[in-house]
Amino acid sequence: MDPVVSTAWLADRLRTPDVRVVDGSWHMPAEARDGREEYLQVHIPGAVFFDIDAIADRASDLPHMLPTSEAFAKAAGELGLPRDVDIVIYDTHGIRSAARVWWTLRAMGYARVYVLDGGLRKWMAEGRPVEAGEVYPRAVEVAPAFDPGLVRNAAEVRAILDDGSARMVDARSAARFTGEAPEPRAGLRSGHMPGAASLPWEQVVAQDGTLRPADELKAVFKGAGVDLGTPIVTTCGSGVTASVLALALARLGLDRTAVYDGSWTEWGGLPDTPIVTGP
Repeated sequence: MDPVVSTAWLADRLRTPDVRVVDGSWHMPAEARDGREEYLQVHIPGAVFFDIDAIADRASDLPHMLPTSEAFAKAAGELGLPRDVDIVIYDTHGIRSAARVWWTLRAMGYARVYVLDGGLRKWMAEGRPVEAGEVYPRAVEVAPAFDPGLVRNAAEVRAILDDGSARMVDARSAARFTGEAPEPRAGLRSGHMPGAASLPWEQVVAQDGTLRPADELKAVFKGAGVDLGTPIVTTCGSGVTASVLALALARLGLDRTAVYDGSWTEWGGLPDTPIVTGP
């Protein structure tokens, strides 16, 4: 099934008991925007806010790393997100951080998870209903679960580079990939993993913030030199836009694509990881 749903689909089901809506908006520090504050100002009716920096591994010095399955189950329960409903996630950009929340829920064992195509931007452009203020969901019990097949760590990426068992696909900008542009986070080396393909995440999203159709996505991945018949692991700066590529691959039927959770914030910060510069 397609990993995204349309604004019309959600509007028809917004008040039904088997649908939950989640605002997964997040912004880079340099953007000087607060996702939660913006959520309080305007959101889709009934939506709860999922803070990827708060629902994360607090013991890690890396940003928004996956928490334990137990910690996640507690947080999801407090947000009123049972496993037996359709969960629709959106963000203010169109499709960006919503994909990270989608991937996170799937990694934590949720099966019925979707991204709102075009996000809040498209929803509001169509004049659909919004509200402001806090939402207080009814808490539910959620059993912990974890799907390790959707996640890769640094040791596993090292093994991939050694044995060629998968293709790393990097969602950062081309200039960051080649090392021409510095990393936005201080203290990181520049460049990319040997053998990785460069596919900036914006290329899989249309100008209106919706996910490109399947035929266009196939052409985009082919243009980046990515063989869709080979296992793929996506990576980026901190695991957010890598999830956008995973979402695009799910539209193509490759819904078991793994994301390197630590991504370049981890890889570029380690002293002994292999890094190359240039195309």
